[in-house]
Amino acid sequence: MSRIKTLQSLFKRYRRPGDIVFAWALLILSVFLLTQIYDQTAYRSGGKLFAQPRFWPALSLIGMTVFAAFHVLGSLWSERIEGRWREVLMWVASLEYAVWFIAYAALVPYGGYLPTTVIFAVILALRVGYRSTLMLGAAAISAVCIVVLFKTILKVNLPSGLIYEALPDGLRQIMLTYF
Repeated sequence: MSRIKTLQSLFKRYRRPGDIVFAWALLILSVFLLTQIYDQTAYRSGGKLFAQPRFWPALSLIGMTVFAAFHVLGSLWSERIEGRWREVLMWVASLEYAVWFIAYAALVPYGGYLPTTVIFAVILALRVGYRSTLMLGAAAISAVCIVVLFKTILKVNLPSGLIYEALPDGLRQIMLTYF
């Protein structure tokens, strides 16, 4: 069974909602990076062109900019699909979890690895919609298991937390070492 494809069918565009926003964002990012090439890379006089520290980054950024421009043109010529901003809002909503992670990483040195991990596990379980005590308990137990695995068994060095300083001496040493 043989299939013959035309050039037009090989390059047929299947546009998705939010495609034009992605295309413009990519073009703006690539142009910005290309404008920074002189500040971020060096040129060595007397060296071969292909050995220049600036050559390969510049070549890749030029390619990125050209293809991003083609993407914008292709998106402009394609038929418009409804739902662009719903798609963009979904992209932005996914950044929420990056913010949760940054907050978690910022609070661990103050609250301690064990308490912060348990609190964030329960809060995130609530955030995704779990409300039963069984599921919230499972989130807390999972967090404790993760802490025991990483800090006690694998001996991963993590910040101990300023909150542990308020504990009595014996308990403080155990918490600093194992949790």
